Amino acid sequence: MLSRQLLLAAARSPAARRAVLTAPVSRALVERFIAGEDREAAVRVTDELIVRGLHVSVDYLGEDTTDQARADAVRDEYTALLARLGAAGIGRRAEVSVKLSALGANLGPDGREAALDRAREVCEAARSAGTTVTLDMEDHTTSDDTLAATAELRVDFPWVGVVLQSYLRRTEGDCRELLHSGSRVRLVKGAYAEPETVAFRDKLEVDRSYVRCLRLLMEGHGYPMVATHDPRLIEIAGALAVRAGRAQDTYEFQMLYGIREEEQRRLAAAGETVRVYVPYGADWYGYFMRRLAERPANLAFFLRSLGHG
Repeated sequence: MLSRQLLLAAARSPAARRAVLTAPVSRALVERFIAGEDREAAVRVTDELIVRGLHVSVDYLGEDTTDQARADAVRDEYTALLARLGAAGIGRRAEVSVKLSALGANLGPDGREAALDRAREVCEAARSAGTTVTLDMEDHTTSDDTLAATAELRVDFPWVGVVLQSYLRRTEGDCRELLHSGSRVRLVKGAYAEPETVAFRDKLEVDRSYVRCLRLLMEGHGYPMVATHDPRLIEIAGALAVRAGRAQDTYEFQMLYGIREEEQRRLAAAGETVRVYVPYGADWYGYFMRRLAERPANLAFFLRSLGHG
């Protein structure tokens, strides 16, 4: 737990960022979790995964955008990416994931509305490409705004998905509000450093919350997206789907690019829908550090690579 908290703190530390960016980390290490720094790399990896029978959610990395020009650039990158996915004929199996902070939600009193307008443009591009958009959840202070934005976007784009995090104490209640038909919910454990007043800290409590939320989603009328690498939770998800009488195409499993690839292929071969979360872009540091914090095996891999640099 201590190492996780330190890594999550390092994800927001300029000094730690400089140290990692200048460390002799091999390119292969970063590429384990990141598709590449440009759009074409993301499309290439997406196409390779689809050929293997997988689905994809592409994330253009960047958060806490600091100016309007950058927020506009993020919007433009997503719309160009979606046009590229549509032109390649792979939009049906490849959606995008978007953070509202990357679209400028934190830029002053009008930031939320401006970010929502940019999100609408991204959704229009997704509709043209024949695919969907999922709004990523960030730290707990953004939860209300993200859920409100999701509801507003769904007026015109009813397929917009949203992420819920089981480590937040509020999430079971949020799940109950999102059980209606057409509701797409990606359930994750959570990857931000949160105070104990709003989040479970004990791993067992987080897992129990995940199962409670998952049971609600499976018994509801929406489309659950089970985002976990935990073998036990995957098994429980399958059992809950059977108990709820769900066909395999009425929910999906999601995993991160570069993690448990054999399990991804095994589930897909068993007829499950498996979506791989594929990040790309030059601003990979924060995402990379959170991946290290989530699993001790990732951190060990990173440290071994530093030793060989």
